[in-house]
Amino acid sequence: MRVRVLLDSWGAHPIEKALVEMMDRAGVTLRWFRPLRRFRLGQVNHRTHRKVMIVDEAVGFTGGVGIADEWLGDARNEREWRDTHFRLEGPAVDGLRAAFLDNWAETGSELFDEKFDRFPDQPKPGSTVVQCVRGASEIGTSDVFTLFRALCQLAQHRIRIATAYFVPSGEVLDRLTQAAERGVEVELLLPGPHADKRFVQLAGEAGYAALLDAGATIWTYQPSMLHTKIMTVDGLLANIGSANLNARSTSLDEEINVVAIDRTLVRILDGHFDDDLGRSERLQAHHWEHRSVLQRVAETAVAPIKRFF
Repeated sequence: MRVRVLLDSWGAHPIEKALVEMMDRAGVTLRWFRPLRRFRLGQVNHRTHRKVMIVDEAVGFTGGVGIADEWLGDARNEREWRDTHFRLEGPAVDGLRAAFLDNWAETGSELFDEKFDRFPDQPKPGSTVVQCVRGASEIGTSDVFTLFRALCQLAQHRIRIATAYFVPSGEVLDRLTQAAERGVEVELLLPGPHADKRFVQLAGEAGYAALLDAGATIWTYQPSMLHTKIMTVDGLLANIGSANLNARSTSLDEEINVVAIDRTLVRILDGHFDDDLGRSERLQAHHWEHRSVLQRVAETAVAPIKRFF
């Protein structure tokens, strides 16, 4: 059996050396994406944030879940992060596999091993229409950025977003507020008191006033860190995967998202969203308008560097 593991050299650098040695002894082929020891100015801030697992070329997994202690529970307390992950079969698996191989190819010259690699005629077990969208760390507008912009503009009735890191660009923020102003119900579910990166949360909070003034509703999740990355539109479409609604996901990092047109799936995800609202607090516009001077100063202080978050 072949087992390949690709780790981002920045995101996974805290991994215990003993775990790396254990994988090596077991025969795992482990590679590091853009090693920091090979510093290249154009790459150091461009990482891979993709979360992909492919089994036997036939089953794929993607979403927000990483491999660490934070994901061992079910958001029962602040040590257990709230997240969502997906299992896919069918042609979409080829799209996830392509996202893995895209990053893997950068680490070595071997692309095909005839003992393992195959290009199967994937079964079509369901009726869901699925498209994989890869975000690449390259100059110019990424496909993930275009995806977020398009969905905000196309929505007619409702946009629901649950995301771990909400620092939208000015253009995406404008499209969200414009959607709310034209009567689309815009709901945001964001991390609350257990946000793991407070400075990123502050950068996103600078946009809350515009959203609230436009009629959007903002909720903050209370029990633990909210790490899920879900967007549903009009009860019809789900946008799921590794990308957050921030600059790192839309312009700096390698991402993989799956767009699914399936009312049943969206109904399930909207049900999860409703359940999470039961453990969240709604941000009231009049309270936010009178937030403290210290809060306003902190929002202003992080503004110059929010494009890196």
